Amino acid sequence: MAASPLDQIDVRLTERLLAAALEGGADYADLYFEYAAGAHFGFEDGQVKSVGKGVTLGLGVRVLKGDSTGYAYTEELAEDRMLEAARTAGRIAASGAAPGPVALTRVSVLDLYKIKDAPWDRPGQEKVEMLREADRAARAYDPRIIRVEVGWGESQKDVLVVTSDGKIARDFQPMVRFSVGAVAEEDGKRQTGRSAGAARRGMELIKMEGQSPTDHGIEAARLAIAMLSAQEAPAGTMEVVLGPGESGILLHEAVGHGLEADFNRKKTSNYTDMIGKSVASPLCTVVDDGTLMNARGSINVDDEGNPGRRNVLIENGILAAYMQDRISSKHFGIAASGNGRRESFRHEPLPRMTNTLMMAGQDDPQDIIKSVKKGVYAKNFSGGQVNISNGDFVFSLTESYLIEDGKITAPLKGVNLIGNGPDVLRKVVMVGNDFELSPGTWTCGKDGQSVPVGIGNPTIKISEITVGGTKTS
Repeated sequence: MAASPLDQIDVRLTERLLAAALEGGADYADLYFEYAAGAHFGFEDGQVKSVGKGVTLGLGVRVLKGDSTGYAYTEELAEDRMLEAARTAGRIAASGAAPGPVALTRVSVLDLYKIKDAPWDRPGQEKVEMLREADRAARAYDPRIIRVEVGWGESQKDVLVVTSDGKIARDFQPMVRFSVGAVAEEDGKRQTGRSAGAARRGMELIKMEGQSPTDHGIEAARLAIAMLSAQEAPAGTMEVVLGPGESGILLHEAVGHGLEADFNRKKTSNYTDMIGKSVASPLCTVVDDGTLMNARGSINVDDEGNPGRRNVLIENGILAAYMQDRISSKHFGIAASGNGRRESFRHEPLPRMTNTLMMAGQDDPQDIIKSVKKGVYAKNFSGGQVNISNGDFVFSLTESYLIEDGKITAPLKGVNLIGNGPDVLRKVVMVGNDFELSPGTWTCGKDGQSVPVGIGNPTIKISEITVGGTKTS
């Protein structure tokens, strides 16, 4: 990142702001400075439809007193406005005797997102040509492709976190994403396909295997065409095989959110008070890993100033840990786990996932398919709904296939998976040795905030899930 307004923030200024935040007698305060710049390009019907650039700048101040939280922010980094925000957050929290000052120590952060080819240094016309390339590839795949939409986005964020318990940490966070959507039509029927990639990288993303504009154009078209011949989904309880990579979204939603510490602190999660107890098949080891190089959900430092970490959540079926932020870790009497995340300076940090993964097992993926007499192969998901308190979920699939006599056969449409997260984990009977990290553009929503995340898993066989379709199996 080039020169940033945060370069002007010095230690003396942060000390004045922290003193103002704590002058009412709060226990703790932190400052979250943010400068973000981004651009996007949209291409549709053979021409550029949108080009945009944006910049955000601001400071969020959080103050804690016992169980009370005060939060305020300003979009101006003038000292008087920042002091006003600090005092406002302090007044919201509580009053009492002010704590003494603490010397600041710079946090040693990781270096997980090395950029080889910064997109913000490249001309816009070069990015438009990428979009044209994807459009041409999708349309050339099959004449039944009638519409193509292509998008490119890039962003860079400069973050400075300073805390009253002595931490100061700074991070420069890049992100790029490329997406293609295709629509196919035949005999009055229309189907869509989508392919996308995202990472904390630069232009080198589109040079990686399977990530070029042509690759994404072909994949989006392939899926749209395949779905034209899809048959109605069966309905009933049956074996389901989750494909590697993309199907990790089911793990993220149906299990991951329930392992965020705030839900367990408030006793609203189905995993409350379950540490050390069996919550899954012994074949299941689940981790949240914010330290994967260049991954979409990785973080050098979280939004509370803690370095990113690899946290084992479930080990061989036993619940090992929750994902912690400062508030929850104090409640549980353990260290924060590097999972305090927020959308921007306008938001308070919450316990959030980074890259949530099911670890590889010992089974050959082909043996897993061969073991299924009749079931569903779930490859891609569009999303779903989950009840955190009990783990019940409903997920819609965008790409799935029938498994018959150990072979993947017809593509299916209208497939929904209905079940319960903990119950599904207990019914995992085979785990493949083919772990994949999804390259997709996954974003996680919670309490009105969105943050980028990663997902991944190997091929997984579940002994039974309720499949919601349009015909009885």
